[in-house]
Amino acid sequence: MFVARFAVLAGTAVALTDIEHKPFMRKNIDPIVSPGRYVSHMHSFYGSDIITKDLPTTAELQKGCPSGENPNDLSIYWAPTLYYVKGDTYTEIYPATFKTYYENIDRAEIPFPPNLSMVAGNASAKSQSDINENISAITWWCDAGPEDRTTRPRAAFPRVTCTAHMQAILRFPDCVNPSDVKKYAYAAANGGKCPSGMKRMPSLRFSIRYDTKKAIPGGWTGIPPFKLACGAIGDGYCLHGDFINGWYEDAALNMLKAKGQTFMRIDGAHGNGKQYSTCKAKDRDPSNGTSDYHKSVEMMGMS
Repeated sequence: MFVARFAVLAGTAVALTDIEHKPFMRKNIDPIVSPGRYVSHMHSFYGSDIITKDLPTTAELQKGCPSGENPNDLSIYWAPTLYYVKGDTYTEIYPATFKTYYENIDRAEIPFPPNLSMVAGNASAKSQSDINENISAITWWCDAGPEDRTTRPRAAFPRVTCTAHMQAILRFPDCVNPSDVKKYAYAAANGGKCPSGMKRMPSLRFSIRYDTKKAIPGGWTGIPPFKLACGAIGDGYCLHGDFINGWYEDAALNMLKAKGQTFMRIDGAHGNGKQYSTCKAKDRDPSNGTSDYHKSVEMMGMS
């Protein structure tokens, strides 16, 4: 079955290429879902620092400073912030690593189109029944054990203390209508093929390893005191991700040259595909919005 096979593959080097990104901002914005407003739950941002509350174009993203290790990728990626909750204190649990994987490249017909923006996952999910792991691949686990996914919902946080990091994965749609990039879908939801009028792209996947051991040195038993900004304590169901394409065209086309199961570094005119930029990514709109959890809830009108 797909789920079982994916669970095995997720721990091995099957990606054709990957990029590690450092977080550079935490803010209550979502320019895809709520453009122009400071009313979102908290998100952690990775990639081009040109991002603000307003939905950017690919060309605008390429004017920013990347927080990732590939200077040819000025895309922006974000996910709900993960917190350790102790009473009224909400402390962000930072990722040990945040990586974007680009898989099934040899099946792709086109690179990511300009101005493509996508959302994966369900920010309103409250149970395993709201998750289709066969499509989105959403699951949480301890990447160095112990393994407890057979005794809990797979999209919930582990109920045992992780030996090392707690990992989550999330896969994005890999089909798009080149004439209308707002229309996208999963090939896996359509028998492994893109719907009529759509073309296959590389399959983007988030892999986030959280440093829970540092956050809670004593560990936990049962429901952990973790909370995604979009969900309840102990749940992981609302995990979701956002992506706006900022790849330079030459590098995006180079990516399509990757074949088989061998890793390929994606170089381009803007540099080596495994080198961080000399610039420092930062919040371009520091006077607006908030990075405080409780303030973000107030601004959402939920206080």
